Order: sequence, then C-alpha cells, then structure tokens
Amino acid sequence: MGIVLKIIPGLVICLIIALVSQSLSYILPIGAATFSILIGLLIGNTVHLKSYFEGGRKFAESKLLEISIFLLGATISVQMISLLGLKGIILIVTQMCFVIIFTIWIGEKLGFGLNFSYLMASGNAVCGSSAIGATAPAIHATQEEKGLAVTLVNMMGTVLMFILPVIASVLYHSQTLPTSALIGSTLQSVGQVVASGSLVNDEVKNYATLFKLIRVVFLVFVVFSLSNIKRRNLSTEDSSEKVRIQFPWYVIGFVILCVLYSLGVLPSWAATISNNTSHLLEIIALAAIGLNVNLKRIIKQGKLLSLYALSIVGFQILLAILLIQLFY
Repeated sequence: MGIVLKIIPGLVICLIIALVSQSLSYILPIGAATFSILIGLLIGNTVHLKSYFEGGRKFAESKLLEISIFLLGATISVQMISLLGLKGIILIVTQMCFVIIFTIWIGEKLGFGLNFSYLMASGNAVCGSSAIGATAPAIHATQEEKGLAVTLVNMMGTVLMFILPVIASVLYHSQTLPTSALIGSTLQSVGQVVASGSLVNDEVKNYATLFKLIRVVFLVFVVFSLSNIKRRNLSTEDSSEKVRIQFPWYVIGFVILCVLYSLGVLPSWAATISNNTSHLLEIIALAAIGLNVNLKRIIKQGKLLSLYALSIVGFQILLAILLIQLFY
C-alpha cells in the first residue's frame, strides 16, 4: 500500500497532462504524443515539483511505456505487410537501414555518446518514443539520454508533419502511393503519420499508416541489432569485462502478440482495446519523460543538437525521395 501511495501523486499529474493532450489533438492537427511531451517540458522547467511526485513520474516513464510497447503488438499483422507488396517492404527496410547507419555515424562525428546516437537511430528509423523506450534498457542508456532523445525526436517529427505534405504536393501532386510512402517511411510516430496524412486526404492517411506500421514490425530486429552492436563495442574496449545485454520482456511480448494477431487468435475487439490502451499509456509516459527533461542542458548543446536533428531530417527526406523515385 505504501508503494501505491508513493506512485499516485505523480501518476495523476501525468494522466491529467495526457488527457489534456488528447483533447488538444482533436482540435489541432498535432498528435497527442507531441502535446504531452511539450506540456510536460513546460511544467517540468517552470514549476518545481515536490519530491513526492517523483515516484509516480518514474513509474509512468518506465513501466507504462513498457506496457504500451507490448500492447502495440496486437495491432500489427503479417497480412498488413502483403498489402504494400515487395516494393513497399524493400523501400521501408532500405530506408530504415540507411537512416540507422547515418544517424549513428553523424552522431559520433558530432561528439555525441554512443547510447544517445543509438536511441536517435532507433527513434527516427522505427517508431519514435516507443522505439527509444524499447532500445534504452537493451543498451543500458540513462534516463537523461532517453529523455533527451525522445524530446528531440518528437520535435523533429512535429516539424516534418507539416513539411512533408507540402513536399509531396510539389513533387507528386499528392498522388496516393508516393505521398503515403514519403510520410509513412519518414515520420517518427504513428500519431504524427496519421496527422500528416490527414492533411492530404483519408486515403493517404490510411496507406501512410500502413507504411508506418510495417516499420513498427521491425522494432524487435532493430533493438536486437543495436543491443548486439553495443555488446561487441564494449567487449572490444574491455575484453576482460563480461557484458550482459538484457533483452526487454515487452519487445518479446510485442512479437508474441503480433503473431497471435496474425493467426487470428486475437479478436478485433481485443486489438482495438489494445491499440487504444497502448496509445493512452504512451502519452502518459511521454508526459512523465517531458517532466524530467532539463531544458538548460539542451540549450547548452543547442547548436550541436540542432545540427544533428537537421542532418538526420535532411538525410531522411532526400533518401525517401530517391527510393520513391526508384520504386514508384
């Protein structure tokens, strides 16, 4: 009972922020995830919260995000992949691989730590906050590194959300497949993809979401790959140190739910409940992450972080345009 009482105050604050963010997302074409982390940032850096809020904030930041990722698996099926065909899958896999390689490379060149570069790579290549949340424990990233990566990735996605429909209008005259591929293969979170696609039309929104969800399917492979790369790097630096990378339970659970949903074991109503619950838990967790982000530290590294973000965004857009030209 004592543990529950410690969790409740901070959890209630995060829940209120999430509900406000969800309401705002119905009014403005910006995802609830973006609102949640921005409101959390605003409160966390202007109001000095008492220490008794910290227990609930940490619980929301870690446990609720884990459950959110786990439940996301019930919304993905193997059948979804077949709708886009082989070309669509190759485009997505190619985009993801090159984005991961470039993000890690440019991060190292700019002097950022390996963990932060890995988190930025997974967040931009796969599914934003969820991918960062899944990757962080697998590579032993700190809460500060995770918070900074989540904040930067969401800010990048918010800007791209409005820019990509304009680019698609100029280059593709808003044709469904190329426009959907540009939005779905580039934007970071599912919410941002839905919002950006909605700015074009419903058909683009649906296909862009499909492109995006197929990226989510590869979450487990990205986490597994980055954790093994980290292990090899640490082993090289100190061969005498035994390195143990923990593979998160919720990533394994994600795959299990994905398989069950593909086989039809999970009914549609269960998938709908899982999807809605996952979304709510994610924006609650993002509020908690926002509350913990230190803007002073970000401002100190402002120029480098801005250069890093702009480099990744520019690379993603140019690569997506090139791949769309090749495949569509």
